[in-house]
Amino acid sequence: MALLPDNEQHAKQIEAGTTGRNRGHKFEKLLTDDLNSLDWSLVKMPSQKAEHLVTGHPAVELVRYIAQRKQLSDIKAVRAWWVGGLATSGQGDTLTDEEGNPITKCKSDVVIEIRHAGGVCKTGVSVKTCSKKTPTNAQLYFTTASRFCQFLRENGIPVTQEAESALRMFCGDPGYRPLDNPDSLIGRKSDPERFFWEELPPAGLAELERIFTEYQDEITQLLLQKAYHSDPYPPEFVLHQTVKYSDMKQCTIALFTVEELVRLSRQYNGFHKRPYYVRKGRFKGDPNEHQAPRSGFVQFQRGGQKQHPTQLQFNLQAGYFHKI
Repeated sequence: MALLPDNEQHAKQIEAGTTGRNRGHKFEKLLTDDLNSLDWSLVKMPSQKAEHLVTGHPAVELVRYIAQRKQLSDIKAVRAWWVGGLATSGQGDTLTDEEGNPITKCKSDVVIEIRHAGGVCKTGVSVKTCSKKTPTNAQLYFTTASRFCQFLRENGIPVTQEAESALRMFCGDPGYRPLDNPDSLIGRKSDPERFFWEELPPAGLAELERIFTEYQDEITQLLLQKAYHSDPYPPEFVLHQTVKYSDMKQCTIALFTVEELVRLSRQYNGFHKRPYYVRKGRFKGDPNEHQAPRSGFVQFQRGGQKQHPTQLQFNLQAGYFHKI
């Protein structure tokens, strides 16, 4: 459902978000069109091992990467469907599951079918894009604190109500904010609409940090693969357009299987906290050092946007593919 703006500034924020999504969808659609239009009998697949970070034609490099990771030989044909816009804008190709039901939501942005010497391989691809000259954060998941806790429970990761309440304080849900308790505002120079990570109740905070430490791999994989119930094509691969390009055939991309990205994220770092100060906005005079939680390549924070102020936002940190 389209958001109704409260004022001109809010309208511009909504427009910026829509523009960003449309720009990402455009790349997904171009990639899908190239996958479907190339004559794969004439495409030469380099024999050397496909690296994670490459510059070339995204469609060719993606198929090469999938073929090498799945050990497919003699590529005969490729068929692709763009499904990235189905959930956000209702736009995309018609694709059905194995029972013939039309797909309306899918965590994958592109579903690709490769016919090869050994048969047919069908797999999902998550596509991340960047329209800047330098890498930016890539969103993984955007939801409420309560829905995220329920998401973990549904996937076998226990979360107590105490930990959920602490996460709701971090996001600034109504009833869980400093401004909901006048005593909490006495002498406070920090944002009164949310509690910072280091301010959370000790027991709830300890449990959250234990969960993100103990279940780091599982949570990273869930963020990359899961979003919708009964998704028939959760992504097995990630293709990340790393920076703005001028020629689609010479585009720099990062490629991973989801399992590779989960493993590399953990190898890079475990759960940790990065100290920071509030340097801009209404509370730039806040003198306190705060803590930003991180988990490998994944960072998360309160959304804070005008249209979604209390959402919990998970991102792949900018330039993670250069930190392998």
